[in-house]
Amino acid sequence: MQITIALTKGRILKETLPLLAAAGLEPQEDISKSRKLIFPTNRPDVRLLILRGVDVPTYVQHGAADMGVAGKDTLLEHGSDDLYEPLDLGIARCQLMTAGVKGAELPRGRIRVATKFVHSAKRYYAARGRQADIIKLYGAMELAPLMDLADEIVDIVDTGNTLKANGLEAREVIAPISSRLIVNKASMKMKYQPISALIDKLAAAVATD
Repeated sequence: MQITIALTKGRILKETLPLLAAAGLEPQEDISKSRKLIFPTNRPDVRLLILRGVDVPTYVQHGAADMGVAGKDTLLEHGSDDLYEPLDLGIARCQLMTAGVKGAELPRGRIRVATKFVHSAKRYYAARGRQADIIKLYGAMELAPLMDLADEIVDIVDTGNTLKANGLEAREVIAPISSRLIVNKASMKMKYQPISALIDKLAAAVATD
């Protein structure tokens, strides 16, 4: 019974592989030196997919992958109601925050907010009774307030150094972020034993990390 695990490339992948190794699961070749997207492992019944983070929940939701590792920011944006989220892996920690020009006050009434986290931003401002026009950007979020495109941004903040370097300051925390293990609901029923065994091993690896 084949189990497919979708992994998020980049920083999350680097921090996920040691946890998988501690759980007895390792790719048969060095992922960082290959252009492949599908990797067999030391277990013949488990293979790994390497994807962009935004695609991991989609692959798992539709059953193209049985399990996956994705950042909580991605799950909040994608919506994870139809996925199991059995384990916080505690890796790639950061925060989803609002930020703006240092010392600048928000205008009264309607504000403009630049972000790639459109759904999360809408929920956040609505919950505070604040009317916000959301402007979708894909990168260089810090430029938006500096060029008067937006009054505030919603973005991932790790050290905050990029904000400071551009004269911005972090403001409110919307959500603490870390990487989560997600599981397809149908796979959990049909492959319950091997999947739950893997979850237990990963949970033990996280606990001792």
